[in-house]
Amino acid sequence: MFKAKNLSPQKLAAFTALVLSLIMGLGCLILEVGIRETLIAFGLTFLIAYYLYLYTLQNFIYRKIKLIYKFIYQTKASKREDFFNKNILPLKTIDEVSEDVEKWASQKKEELENLRKNEAFRKEFLLNLSHELKTPIFAVQGYIHTLLDGAIDDPAVNKMFLKNATKNIDRLCRLIDDLDEISKLESGEMTINKEVFVIQDLVKDVFDTLSLKANQKEIKFSIKKGCEAPIHVSADKEKIRQVLINLIENSVKYGKQEGQTIASIYNMDGRRVLIEISDSGIGMAEEHLPRVFERFYRTDRARSRDIGGTGLGLAIVKHIVEAHDQTINVRSKIEVGSTFGFTLELGRES
Repeated sequence: MFKAKNLSPQKLAAFTALVLSLIMGLGCLILEVGIRETLIAFGLTFLIAYYLYLYTLQNFIYRKIKLIYKFIYQTKASKREDFFNKNILPLKTIDEVSEDVEKWASQKKEELENLRKNEAFRKEFLLNLSHELKTPIFAVQGYIHTLLDGAIDDPAVNKMFLKNATKNIDRLCRLIDDLDEISKLESGEMTINKEVFVIQDLVKDVFDTLSLKANQKEIKFSIKKGCEAPIHVSADKEKIRQVLINLIENSVKYGKQEGQTIASIYNMDGRRVLIEISDSGIGMAEEHLPRVFERFYRTDRARSRDIGGTGLGLAIVKHIVEAHDQTINVRSKIEVGSTFGFTLELGRES
């Protein structure tokens, strides 16, 4: 009986009552009480012990289980619900309650781990934000103080200092604009206005926009052979333009002299289109890939700041793509290059 996995209060009460009844019967036989009286004593002892023990056990277990579930679910039942749960619904066994408690403990453990991770990300974000804000502010402060201390009268440096101060103010403005945009994307305030357009045409427009920057490093833009046939997508054209500008501009920033940036477009399954932007740049180590879309995450902080940018570009790209209910990924290898790929919904020609 005790080897059963789910030992019910009824079985436990019956076993206890049987033991007490046998003791009572044995005592009657020792005292040489008649067989009839012994059987009556045995039966009465069994019934009284069974129902008394069962009532006590069920009420004790129910109160304990009720406290456990109140603690787990933090709920308060009405009198009607209390009566219904106690008298109509089948009571859970101790093993079932134990299983529920283990599940609850596991969920709480996961929640605590997520909270710790979020706290670590929050601290890192605030630290990075503070550093990103301090850098241009301190630079502007230094240039202005130097000018006020007399450099403003020196024509050899005053214009240079003002130009450098302006560059840092522009950087600060870009940072604030990017923070505002990513906040809107995360809060869902920014709407996605879908339209159908040819993705190759948009890629070519972005290539033309960034051609001057590419020419400075003699980087060639191209669409991969076999991907030239027009493919229509359904998406927010200006938001996707922003995604492409960010990815292609990064391919130029981190590209090698006389390198190349190649765009590939594939119709995947008749429902989605895969767009990939590949470069022959400096690449990234594998350990950085899971975090490249985080805000302010930089694989090489010193080099990234020298090149420019706010550190929010890829985070904005990820949010825009996910706002379209699509995905983005990255592949990279040091000194070989990087490939960023994202999907869009296939558009139907009107």
